[in-house]
Amino acid sequence: MNNFLCIADDVKMGKNVKLSKFINAYGCSIGDNSKIGAFVEIQKNATIGKNCKISSHTFICEGVTIEDGVFIGHNVAFINDSYPRATTADGNLQTEADWQVETTRVKRGASIGSGATILSRITIGENAMIGAGSVVTRDVPDNAIIAGNPAILLRKIK
Repeated sequence: MNNFLCIADDVKMGKNVKLSKFINAYGCSIGDNSKIGAFVEIQKNATIGKNCKISSHTFICEGVTIEDGVFIGHNVAFINDSYPRATTADGNLQTEADWQVETTRVKRGASIGSGATILSRITIGENAMIGAGSVVTRDVPDNAIIAGNPAILLRKIK
């Protein structure tokens, strides 16, 4: 037993998945041959495809779909709520019933640089590249290279 992993029984784990220490995963699926770095959290209803590399300190929240062959750099954060609140209008702590998950999709072969923040309701296109530290606020076309805060198109990959 590995005392440094918290992998819930409901995680759907593919073949030959490589896990570092200090991972928290529950209610998600991880595809064959993917590699998950240390200090990564993968929440319920998140999907990671085959042959992906998820680097350390990354947060993959509920509602995120990562397709096959995607690279996620260190300390990448996904967001699933455009208007987060701790409490309801009457001052009680919010529960799952008080908000709706907003989804995000990262298409096949995309690469997201370290320290990027990916807002919700975003699709990142096939083979797109996101620069380190970028804040992605809108959809990214296939084969695009974007960077900045907010991220803008720099050029297309030929």
